[in-house]
Formats: sequence, C-alpha cells, structure tokens
Amino acid sequence: MMTLMTPTTRTTTEAGRETGRWGAFSVRTRVTVAFVAFAGLALLSAGFFVYTIEVRATEAGVQQQIEQEIAEFTTLATSDPPPADVETGEPIATAEQLLRVFLTRNVPDDDELLVGYADGRDVVQSLSRYREVAVDPAFREVAQSLLATGGTRRYDDPTHGTIVVTVQPFDYRGSGGALVLANFLADEQSELNGFIRTYAILSVALLVILAALASVQAGRLLRPLRTLRETTASLSISDLSRRIPETGNDDLTALTRTYNQMLDRLERAFRAQRDFLDDAGHELKTPLTIMSGHLELMDPSDADDVASTRDLLLDETDRMSRLVQELILLAKLDRPDFLTPSPVDLAPLTTRVWEKCRGLGDRDWVLDEAAEVTMTLDEQRITQAMVQLAQNATKHTDPGATIGIGSRVVGGRLTLWVRDTGAGVPDADKSLIFDRFGRSAVAPEDDGFGLGLSIVHGIVTAHGGTIDVTDEQPHGARFTLSLPLVGATRKDTA
Repeated sequence: MMTLMTPTTRTTTEAGRETGRWGAFSVRTRVTVAFVAFAGLALLSAGFFVYTIEVRATEAGVQQQIEQEIAEFTTLATSDPPPADVETGEPIATAEQLLRVFLTRNVPDDDELLVGYADGRDVVQSLSRYREVAVDPAFREVAQSLLATGGTRRYDDPTHGTIVVTVQPFDYRGSGGALVLANFLADEQSELNGFIRTYAILSVALLVILAALASVQAGRLLRPLRTLRETTASLSISDLSRRIPETGNDDLTALTRTYNQMLDRLERAFRAQRDFLDDAGHELKTPLTIMSGHLELMDPSDADDVASTRDLLLDETDRMSRLVQELILLAKLDRPDFLTPSPVDLAPLTTRVWEKCRGLGDRDWVLDEAAEVTMTLDEQRITQAMVQLAQNATKHTDPGATIGIGSRVVGGRLTLWVRDTGAGVPDADKSLIFDRFGRSAVAPEDDGFGLGLSIVHGIVTAHGGTIDVTDEQPHGARFTLSLPLVGATRKDTA
C-alpha cells in the first residue's frame, strides 16, 4: 500500500491593528485606503488560492507519475512469456534481472530517479541527473526503512530540496526485490515560487496604480462635498446667495440639489425675517414716538391735558397690542401645530361665515353658493381667513355695496371666495398686498397694519392651498382661496 503525504501550510494573518486615529484622515484618503485594502485582500486571497491549487496539482502530478511507473513495472513483471535478460538473452528468472530489464527499458522523467533493490541492496539505477542521491545516506536510510512494508515518505535534502521516496516491494519467482522511486519537487516548487514572486510584484505594482486611480476618482466624486464645505464656510447672514453647481444625476447631485433647496429656504427665511424686522421696527417706532412726544409736552398741572394725553396713550397702546398680537400670529404660521385639522362640512361653514360677516358693516351681504362637501381642514383658521377678507372688503366699499361670500368644488379642489363691488385692487399692487405690511390704497379710517392679508396667505399656504385676487365686473375685487380636497367624502360638480 502506498501513501502520499500532503504538506500542511499555515498562514498567520495579523488583522485589526489600529495604526492611528482613523477619523483624523480626510474622506478621500479613507476611501482610497479602504479601496486599496480591499483590492489587496482580493489579490492576496487569489494568490493564496492559486498557490494552494498549484501545490495540490504538483502533488497530484507526482502521485500520477508514481502510479504510472508502478503500473508499467507490474505489467512487465506479469508478462507471459517473461522478458529476456538484457545481457544473456535468456528469460529472466530473478528479481535483480527483472529490475535491470525494467530500468533499461524505462526512461524516467527529469525530476525522477528509479533504484532497484534486491536482497536488501541497490543493484541498479536509472539514468538520471540525480544519480548521486542513490548513494546518499539519508536516501538509503529512508529507502531501506520501507523495503519490507513499502509506502511513501518524504524528506528535505539540503541540496535537492524535498524528495518523495516511494518503495514498491515485490516477489518474483521466489526472489524478493523492491522498486524505489524518488521524485524531486524542487523544480516544480521553483517554478511555482517564481510564479508567486512575479504575481506578488505585479500585485504591488497594480495596487500602486489602483491607489493613484482611486485617489483621483475619489477626489472627483467628492468634489461636490468639498464645494459644499467651502460654500458652507463662506455663507453668512448677510450673503446666502451662493449655490453649488449641479452636474450628473447621482446621489451626490441629489445631495447638492437638496442643499441648494435648503439654502433657498434659508435665504427666503432670512430675507423675510430681515424685512419683517425692518417693517415691524418702523411700525412700532411711530406709536412709541407719538407716546414719547405727548408725554414730554404734557402739562402735569393741567387736568384736561393729562386726561387727553391719557386717552391718546391708551389708544396707541391698543394699536400696539393689536400689532403685537398679529406679529405673534404671523410667527406661528410655520409651526407644525398651527393647524388643527378635522372633518368639516363646508355648506354649514360657509353659511356661518356669511352670518358672522353680516355684522361687520352696513353692506348688501350675499351668500353666493355653499359647497356640498365634507373635507379635512382647520375650521377656525379658514373662518378667520374668510372674515379677514370680508373685513377688508368692508373697508374698501361704501355702505350698501354688495359683498358676496361662497364656496364651490372646481376641478378637484375646494374654492372659497369673497367678492365686493368696491374700487378693486390696482394691477401693480396685486403682487404686494399679500406681503407683510404690504398695503394698497388705504381708506382714511383704516387703522390696520397691512398684516391681515399676509395672515390669510399664511393660513391658506398651511393648508397646501393658494390665494389669488382678480377683478370683479364691472368693478370690485374677488379674493379666491383654492384648497386641495383632503379627506373629502362627497362633492358637487362645477
């Protein structure tokens, strides 16, 4: 029985060692290092598997050579009639003669040596460049230890490397012998080691090239992030106009687009805040100046002057209180809890708004239409918006003028309106009246601050709707609120 011994290879990999503060490096560096590390791991794994496969292929090749030689020897030993002796020409009769005939006829491979043993000694050798190995004490010791039992052993020779020794004992017509096969793995291992060295050099060169390409590519991909950082660093409250160029259609482009949209919102918010503070400061400055001036001019010894000054200060205080309340309401427009939506039947709501508005002034109040639909909205805020529009219509119309209120479902949206027969809104002012402190023509008795329509606009926007003003025929204005039908259960058709 012949046994092949397979060498065991152990690879110890040291991993997980921290080389420093990883977070201190730039994203570009970390991406490059990670990519090269993964590529290096892949190349190392590929080299390891190739080496393992080639080692096993070499072992299989050696085993195949051994089996082939033994099969040829067995065929010769069992041939009938027996082969002739190479010297006498007579049929061979001993194991020694059989070995000589076989080794004379057999041409071993370059990395193979065949030795014939008879009566415990080597009697014949094959032609081989390793003939001196046959007389080496280490080889003799290994071969002789297997003469009786047969089998395979390997040992390392300082000159020739690893040698695989296989002994096949046999008995031929009463005489015993053994065929010893020595296979030298140095050539195959040398070729494999040379291949692995070449692979390692090419892998290192490839990793260097990959590192350069990965660094360039990572820099190109991360350029929007650098621009984002530079843009963020250059922003200030006084200048929010810078934007990042949007190129491509990848995740970074989406991030850039989102960031630009955020900057748009911030710029609008800061601009609105700045304008709001400027306008509010101007509006508050006037009553404060009036109050300060009258207090300076008041004669404390004159009871009538004190009383009149008191009445004037109370009036200005009321105006300032209303202004502050409206400013607080405007500040709440962007809060998530500004609305309290619930299912509302629009027909009764429209009727209640019409009834409330009838007390605002001596006008011809008309209920134009009431939408037969139930939908989700904030009833209190919508009522507040409609009453504000009706109050504005009262300020800009004369007694007896017609003011109409109505609601209707048009094109899948709810439309509410307030119309009047006053002077209307000039075209130049239609885009301004919904801004904070934006006002059109002001009646002499109008003591408002120009915040009413901006509050209405905020209420409608919070509902996801729009507000528009158009001319009424033959004269007048129509303010129209258009809201999406949220949670509608039934509706009429226009």
